[in-house]
Amino acid sequence: MHMRLYADVQHNAYWKGIIMDYLNENVAINLKKIRKGKKMSLDMLAAETGISKSMLGQIERGEANPTLGTLGKITSGLRVSFMELIGPPREEIYIMRKETLTPIKEEKDNFRNYAYFPFEEGRDFEIYCVELEPNGCYACGSHGENTIEYIVVFSGTLRLEIDGANYHLAPGDAIRLYSDKDHTYYGCAGERTQFYMLFTWE
Repeated sequence: MHMRLYADVQHNAYWKGIIMDYLNENVAINLKKIRKGKKMSLDMLAAETGISKSMLGQIERGEANPTLGTLGKITSGLRVSFMELIGPPREEIYIMRKETLTPIKEEKDNFRNYAYFPFEEGRDFEIYCVELEPNGCYACGSHGENTIEYIVVFSGTLRLEIDGANYHLAPGDAIRLYSDKDHTYYGCAGERTQFYMLFTWE
């Protein structure tokens, strides 16, 4: 019984240490980025927070374990939210490799739809890539009221049918439409058609 209790304590202490290291790393990266973004020196931040310059420097280097009280003073001094300080740092550059993507929708010998930048809270657009096999088609319903769709064709010829009307697009052509109605994309004969779609909302 005592050995099991000891093991549980050790296990919890291990994961607590992992979580603390993760949070401290986030704080270190975010603090430095936010401070520099506001063009504040460590001296200026020390004056705003009441925390010594040396302690702030240790936090930025990930050498200190700041208390909740210390983090509260920092967020107050920087005038940012708590989550901005402890959350995952924003990636300045993010590369999406085509070979790593799996289609979110597909029909064999017909079409494939790849999500490059799908819906994400706080972002007001989505980007997808569709590949139509020769003579392939991809039928879509409404994407929602006030949804605007932008299409750019990269290869092949695209025929877009909306309410019985047809629009033909060659490589390099683009079209913008309100996509709150059923519509269908048709590929051309003899070659694959590839186009990119960007969705945004009014």
